[in-house]
Amino acid sequence: MRPHLRWGVGARLSAALLLVLAGAFTIVYVAVVPSLERRLIHNRLDQLQGAALNLRPEVPQDAFLWERWVDQTSRSQNARVLLYVYLTIVPPDLSLQADSGFRSTSFNDDPIVERSGRTLRLQRGTVERNGRLYGEVAVPVIETGPFLLLSSRLDDTLEAVDYVKQSILIAGLLAFGTALLVGLTGANVFAGRIRRLERAADRIASGQFDEPIVDPRSDELGELARAFDRMRERLAGLDHARREFIANASHELRTPIFSLGGHLELLDDEELDEPTRRDFVREMRAQLDRLGKLTAELLDLSRLDAGRLHVEAEPVDVAETVALVVNELAPLAQASGHTLDATVDGPVWARGDSQRVLQVARSLIENALRHTPQGTRVTIRAERGEDAVELVVEDDGPGIPEEHRPHVFERFYRVDGAMASGSGLGLAIARELAELMGGTLELAEHDGRTRFTLRLPVSEAFPRENELAAPTVST
Repeated sequence: MRPHLRWGVGARLSAALLLVLAGAFTIVYVAVVPSLERRLIHNRLDQLQGAALNLRPEVPQDAFLWERWVDQTSRSQNARVLLYVYLTIVPPDLSLQADSGFRSTSFNDDPIVERSGRTLRLQRGTVERNGRLYGEVAVPVIETGPFLLLSSRLDDTLEAVDYVKQSILIAGLLAFGTALLVGLTGANVFAGRIRRLERAADRIASGQFDEPIVDPRSDELGELARAFDRMRERLAGLDHARREFIANASHELRTPIFSLGGHLELLDDEELDEPTRRDFVREMRAQLDRLGKLTAELLDLSRLDAGRLHVEAEPVDVAETVALVVNELAPLAQASGHTLDATVDGPVWARGDSQRVLQVARSLIENALRHTPQGTRVTIRAERGEDAVELVVEDDGPGIPEEHRPHVFERFYRVDGAMASGSGLGLAIARELAELMGGTLELAEHDGRTRFTLRLPVSEAFPRENELAAPTVST
C-alpha cells in the first residue's frame, strides 16, 4: 500500500472540493455583503430624504421656536435634527442655530449641509465621525435658508450587515468542515478502489491471472475495472496458449529431429537393403518438410509482428490458385483417407498476393484434413460475388465445438482432442495475411458443415491473354 496513492488522490480531491467551496463563498461574500450594505444605507437615506422634504414646510418662521421644534421632531423621526443659517453668503458660511442633540463642534462644518448651502439643493450622503458612520440629508427650507439637516447613526444598518457577514463566515466554516470530512471519506473510498486496481495490475504483471477484478459500480472506475478484467482474461488465454505452444512446438520439433536422428543411425547400417533405404530417405524428407513448415510459420509470425511482411496488390486468378493447391495436397488427402474436391467456374480475378493467397488456401485445407476424421469430404471453390471474390473451404466433418469457434483464429490456439495437432499458428497467420491484402477470413457453420471463407477485393484489371480455365479437380 503506497502512501502517495492514499494521500495524493484523497488530498487532491479534498483540496479541489475545498477550492470550489472557497470560490463559491468568496463570490457570495463579495456579491452579497457590499451590495446589502449599500442597499440598506440607500434605504435609510431614502427615509431621511422623505422626512426632510415633509418637514421642510413645518419649520417655524420664528427662530426662537427652532430649539423646541428640533427636539420634538427628533423624537418623532428617530434622527438628529439641526438647523443652519447663513452668516455670509459670499463666501458661504453656515452657522448652527438649533440642534436636537448635545452641541458639538463636529457638526459645525458638516460637509453635507455645506454642499447644500453651495448648491441650494437637497444633498445626501454618509459622514464618519469619531469612528461612527452617519447617514445625512440636508435641504434648504427656503432658497436662502435656513437649512434643515437630518442625521442618523447607521449602527443598526451596519449591525445587520455584520450579522450577515458572520452568518456567511460561520456557514462557510461549517461547509468547509463538512466538505473536508465528506471529501476525505469519499476520496479514501475512491483511492481504495484505485489501489485495488493497482494491486490487480501488479498481479497481472507478475503472471497471476486466476483472481478476477470485480467493481460493481457503473462509473468510470467500474468500467476501468471491467476493462482490466477483460484484459486479465485475454492475457490468461494468451498465457495458456503460450504454454501450450511451447509444449506443442517442443513436441513438433522433437518428433522430426528424433526421427531424423534415428533414420540417420539406421542409414549407417551397411546391410540395409535399397528399398528400405529409399523409405528412410522419403521419411527423412517428410520430417524435414515438417520442420520447414514450422520454421516458416514462426518466421511469418515474427515478420507480421514487426510489420515487415510485404504483400503484393496485383490481379490473382483465385481459380488457378484452387487448382494448384488441390493438385499439391491431393496426395495428402488420399493418404489421410479424405476426399478433396475443387469447384471453379472459369477465371475468378481478385486483388491480392498470389503466393499469400496460395498460402492461406493451403492452411485452410490442411486444417480441414488435420481436424476431421477419415472419410470426410473437403471442398474448395472460388466464386465471384457482387463486391468480393470468395475462396471457400468446406468440410462435412463433426464441426468445431461452439466454445472453440471464437478462438480458432488466435495465435497458438489448438482445439483439444485426439485430432488436434500442429502449431496452432496456421489459421492465425492466414487471417492476418487476408487482412494485409485488404480482405477477410471468416468461419461459419452451415447445415452442419464447417466453412472458412476468404474474401478479397475484386480485380477488374487483369491480362486477358493470361486467362486460364481452371479445371474441376476431384480426388
